Amino acid sequence: MSRSPSRTSLAVAGAATALAVLTACGGGGDDTSAAGGDGKPVSITFWGWAKGSKEVVDAFNASHTNIKVVYEEIPSGNAGGYAKISNAVKAGNAPDLVSIEYPQLPEYVSQGALQDIGPYFTEDIRKKLLPQAVELTTLGGKNWAVPFDASPQSFYYRKDLFAKYGVQVPKTWADFRKAAEKVKKADKKARIGTFFPDDPTTFQAMAWQAGAQWYKPEGDTWKVNTTDAATGKVADYWQGLLDDDLIRANASFSPEWTNSLKNGGTIGYLGAAWGAGVLKGTLPEQSGKWAVAPMPSWDGKPASGMLGGSTFAVPKTSEKAGAAVEFATWMSTTEAGIKARIESGTSSAFPAAASLRPVAKKAFDADFYGGEDIYQVFEDAAASIGPDWSWGPTTGTTNTTMKDQFGKVASGGTTVGAAVQAGHDATVAELKKRGLKVEDAG
Repeated sequence: MSRSPSRTSLAVAGAATALAVLTACGGGGDDTSAAGGDGKPVSITFWGWAKGSKEVVDAFNASHTNIKVVYEEIPSGNAGGYAKISNAVKAGNAPDLVSIEYPQLPEYVSQGALQDIGPYFTEDIRKKLLPQAVELTTLGGKNWAVPFDASPQSFYYRKDLFAKYGVQVPKTWADFRKAAEKVKKADKKARIGTFFPDDPTTFQAMAWQAGAQWYKPEGDTWKVNTTDAATGKVADYWQGLLDDDLIRANASFSPEWTNSLKNGGTIGYLGAAWGAGVLKGTLPEQSGKWAVAPMPSWDGKPASGMLGGSTFAVPKTSEKAGAAVEFATWMSTTEAGIKARIESGTSSAFPAAASLRPVAKKAFDADFYGGEDIYQVFEDAAASIGPDWSWGPTTGTTNTTMKDQFGKVASGGTTVGAAVQAGHDATVAELKKRGLKVEDAG
């Protein structure tokens, strides 16, 4: 991921002031990562949902005697996982380690739900990881999570059906629309891809790719503009695809979406690096029929946003932060940790630890993609991630509002642009409600 260090550092510095409420966060008890006084290993609990997590926990427990990890799989964040984590923190019975995606991290930090892991997240660990990923987990001059992966965008497509229909892999969004028209003309039941009404994060990655800046910390003020020209361009584009019935509108990873992929009704997927494992695990019978290409861009030059991406954070109530960070570090920065996840056959994670990407590439069985070097596609995409995006402390409010409104788009109840405007308005209102200074640029 190529992100301007100077711009990102300025954004983080601004966020440090704008998120003054971070000082309310803290926690951590008399922790040790070594065996307890009774000679038994320290036992920690870990909540997550990423593919391959169970296999990683099993591999860690098999190779470590000082820490025992108890894993509980929870729904993915936007499907209920974040609500479960928040409720557990409020109730005082949260686990010792949780998965949190980059966009949601500032919100958890601002609400005082996490603890600073700086004492355990040493420089030796940080230097193994993508500096920009570390910056995304650094707020108020403190470290709040261990970055696990980066998630550049990618376009997955059925190469056999593209060939059958005479469709070229699109390099630009104009090309993508033409390809969508050609797919529909070749097979009136087929579509090139899907608009996910339940998943505003995919739209946000598109806006990021187009050069939008939704949150911009300036001094002690959050400048908010989720309706800038770049975002408007993306909204109008997707509205046009929907209006002309060139794209499906199915909930992400729903039975409808899956069945459409299985029967050739949908022959493309605009996702992220981790999506390669999702498709492979969902459609094993289509092995060899799929390929991966760079995301279409507006001018044909490489460009990407980030769609998701995971970190590991320690809830404020845990008294075992050292052990939790030791396990998180093992998952993120060791060859054994990456191999265990990728060799599960369900994960295509793109590690934040650049030195481990060759390990991930070697561990991933690329037969599903006809032996294509998909990690090189991810590497190139990561190098093109836009430098000016920052996440704010009210992402949950933004996403909930947009999700509610996106659900009405397919039926004609609203438009993509109006849904984004509603998200903007809700974001500004929530920031003000929390007592933060806001400049409404929308």
